[in-house]
Amino acid sequence: MSEEKKKKKMAIIASKGTLDMAYPPLILGSTAAAMDTEVRIFFTLYGIDIINKKKNHSLQVAPIGNPAMPSPIPIPNILGMLPGMTPMATSMMKGMIKKINWPTIPELIQACLEMDVKLIACSPTLEMTGVKKEDLEEGVLVAGAAEFLDFALDANMSLFV
Repeated sequence: MSEEKKKKKMAIIASKGTLDMAYPPLILGSTAAAMDTEVRIFFTLYGIDIINKKKNHSLQVAPIGNPAMPSPIPIPNILGMLPGMTPMATSMMKGMIKKINWPTIPELIQACLEMDVKLIACSPTLEMTGVKKEDLEEGVLVAGAAEFLDFALDANMSLFV
């Protein structure tokens, strides 16, 4: 008697809402789904911005928190706090993304949803920040930690981004 192969599961927590931190959970989630893995991404704290349709098209990169960020000229990390550095870093990253033809964050969200990746907004975070369900991309679910953990505790892989 052969045992039926159980589908693999991946649980991802997305807690940061910057452009550079939006790509990893969405790319890993969509790639795992393409590899026939059941995926759920739990967006909490600032990660909510990734699935907030009012914000996800204008996510930025903060250079002060990214000392390894590539630059055309060597710039000490401390200069990242100067006015205009965040827009400059964001523009640089968007240029790099465009150069390699990556999808935008809203496009990646749609790809995840089409591949049946469950995108879950943390209900206490929504309550705390005043973000409404209608502010989120269509297809995003709302749930608390217990519901996500029920899935994550049985996952083959759990990631915190």
